[in-house]
Amino acid sequence: MIEELLFQLELGLPQVVLGLVNGAFYALLSLGLAVIFGMLNVINFAHGAQFMVGAFVAWMLLNWGGIGYWPALLLAPLIVGAFGVVLERTMISRLYKLDHLYGLLLTFGLALIIEGLFRNSFGSSGLPYAPPELLAGPPVDLGFMFLPKYRLWVVVAAVVMSLLTWIVIEKTRLGAYLRAATENAALVQAFGVNVPRMMTLTYAAGVALAAFAGVLAAPIYSVNPQMGSSLIITVFAVVVIGGMGSILGSVLTGFGLGLVEGLTKVFYPEASSTVIFVIMAIVLLARPAGLFGRA
Repeated sequence: MIEELLFQLELGLPQVVLGLVNGAFYALLSLGLAVIFGMLNVINFAHGAQFMVGAFVAWMLLNWGGIGYWPALLLAPLIVGAFGVVLERTMISRLYKLDHLYGLLLTFGLALIIEGLFRNSFGSSGLPYAPPELLAGPPVDLGFMFLPKYRLWVVVAAVVMSLLTWIVIEKTRLGAYLRAATENAALVQAFGVNVPRMMTLTYAAGVALAAFAGVLAAPIYSVNPQMGSSLIITVFAVVVIGGMGSILGSVLTGFGLGLVEGLTKVFYPEASSTVIFVIMAIVLLARPAGLFGRA
């Protein structure tokens, strides 16, 4: 029995590693959601659409401007982040003192509009986006499987970006101002801090994280208008399990649930698409604030 289990696990290790790659996207997307909700108290349902826009911006830069992957990894988040500034100043900022439901409804409507515009412009079929030459060589031999270099890069990039975001929020003066502004914006503004501008830049940063994940996803998934909507429900479950607004919880839960999903594909494939939601239900029953959240 034990030998059979070990043999099954050895055969399934590639699925576990691929689950870690999926976990990298869960972590990055839930990180952006946690930043926006934790700092602004807005449930940003447009996050999946902004992830998709990041991938499309990278595709446009390559096919229309001849700008390759590495510059796009910087330019696409900046472009989509600037779009986020416009959204925050014109619409999102009006909802800070209202119930969360208003922000959810507004961003859900924005997601539908953005996705519809891109579907009308580019169709529903996927557009190819090749990985950069540096990461397109022979796969890395892990001993039990060959992992494409690009997928390994995705995991490394997600870990580094998550760590940098956590350091900025938790260990810098800017992060201290942000956390203080969520508790008492008037007091922070009395010390000369431009709170509205800081809120705008915070939303832009969360949107830019989604776009960064979109650029990373472009060579793995086909660039299509539905690529964000297919992920956003799972990512919301990840955020709820980790704790709404918890930066560390979002990252650890994202990677952890990616691994759990990979293991489920090995031992019980039928449940792989629902296991995250089962875990969410159990966590909400036992700890409504999430694993790392505060009541």
